[in-house]
Amino acid sequence: MKDVKCECGHVNPHGTVLCEACGKVLDELAREKQLLDMRYEGSARRSQTYNKTIIDKIWNFFSSVKVGVWLIVITLIASALGTILPQKMYIPSSQPEIYYEEEYGWFGKLYYEIGFHDLYSSWWYLILVAMIGVSLVICSLDRVVPLYKALKVQKVTRHEGFLKRQRIFGKNNLVDDSSFKQIKEQLKAKRYHVREENGDLLAEKGRFSRWGPYVNHVGLIIFLIGGMLRFVPGMYIDDVLWLREGETKVVPETDGEYYVKNERFILDHYDKNEDKTFEKAIDRAGMVVKNYQTDAVLYKRVGPAIPGEKPELEKVKEHKIRVNEPLKFESFALYQVDYKMDEMQTMTFALTNKTTEETFGEVKIDLYNPKEKYELSDGYSVEILSFFPDFEFAEDGEPRTKTRIPNNPAFVFKMITPDKPEGETSFVAIQQTIEPLGDNVYKMAFKGIETKNVTALTVRKDLTLWIIILGGIIFMIGVIQGAYWNHRRIWVQNKNGEIWVAAHTNKNWYGLKREMETILAGTKINMPEDQLQRAALDKEGV
Repeated sequence: MKDVKCECGHVNPHGTVLCEACGKVLDELAREKQLLDMRYEGSARRSQTYNKTIIDKIWNFFSSVKVGVWLIVITLIASALGTILPQKMYIPSSQPEIYYEEEYGWFGKLYYEIGFHDLYSSWWYLILVAMIGVSLVICSLDRVVPLYKALKVQKVTRHEGFLKRQRIFGKNNLVDDSSFKQIKEQLKAKRYHVREENGDLLAEKGRFSRWGPYVNHVGLIIFLIGGMLRFVPGMYIDDVLWLREGETKVVPETDGEYYVKNERFILDHYDKNEDKTFEKAIDRAGMVVKNYQTDAVLYKRVGPAIPGEKPELEKVKEHKIRVNEPLKFESFALYQVDYKMDEMQTMTFALTNKTTEETFGEVKIDLYNPKEKYELSDGYSVEILSFFPDFEFAEDGEPRTKTRIPNNPAFVFKMITPDKPEGETSFVAIQQTIEPLGDNVYKMAFKGIETKNVTALTVRKDLTLWIIILGGIIFMIGVIQGAYWNHRRIWVQNKNGEIWVAAHTNKNWYGLKREMETILAGTKINMPEDQLQRAALDKEGV
């Protein structure tokens, strides 16, 4: 495809509607229109010029604003569908493929198979976000490059057809040089950049506002890049660590280098006798929490990690973790996010003869690490055949556990005694005992429990936050740039013994006309007419 040379001598790319230099109409369809489409200065856009190769077709597809809007709509719909059922991170089961089908039937199974259960990490959702980013890049390049070139090479003296087809246009009889001089001074007073050539004037200001939408696009692209980087391992971590009092655990995603210990969890409430401000709230709610606090100790591993051996730890620092007062180290922060008071830690049972109530020893079971067998004296022992930390009956009547947290522990015991060497089986839950193989001679009598307070800490690491903030700032700069300024141009030309005045703006025509009235005031040049408004009045017969 050959370039098009205008009569003014400027060589325009194929597909140019208006000569980039003088504004002459080069396209036959544009000649038939009363007013020119000045959105992109009539420049040649790649998407409207080339459509032969596969690259052209891909470019043209993504350069469409409609395609970009549909991609955003589809992504928003997908995001909304992802809220119908809880995401994987919020379900109580570690087997989502089973949980969704059991809890929600065929819809839950379909929900899981499509990937809605882990929406923001699913491959097709990431592809949608990437396609939006590609659309933004191609849309911007397809428009901003030819627009920049056209505005850069525009001449002061413009073609007659260009001036006539501007929305604001008017003719005047030849006036003296004093009017030209006065107009020029008043244009400069209004902060226009004035160029003069062959006795013609071009006054321009606010061109930078034309780049506002493209600055928006740059900000959005950076924002999307920051969002997608969150799925790169090590860039973003948002995990929850539950710690019981006195317990030490490795901090997730630190490769076993850092450990944290919960020395004590504190929960304080307001006293209505001392805190009168909260008196009504306390009367209404019963209790109002004053402070959640974890007295934590951060440790760092010394030396290499050896499998099977307890790591050697070195204290780094102590910190009282409260809401909005996290424990920070390196790129990590530990936030106080939740708690659980009086969580069951151990349960104690006594092997007892049901008839005589004689006991033959006690069994203290650690609910987080129960033993398989507990030896008592004189040939008595107890085996744990099954343990259900969070017991419930399934639909088929079989016992199961909802979670690994001992909220409702239940056991299947095998009680071995000298007179019952084969053992007796008993199912024991809170306030519930079942003897599935018939009446037993012995039972496991409940003796007591021990509890501990548990704290929940959010482990957060975000190396993408500055990228997202940068994208947001650039986006807002583009919004301000395009919303509060506008690109205005005024041409004052000497044509055939007459003074032609034309003007164009990308928005706020009323403001431009008011400004022109001020600039032309006191001169012999009449205010040009709004041709679009005149056409509307003529159509109405006014």
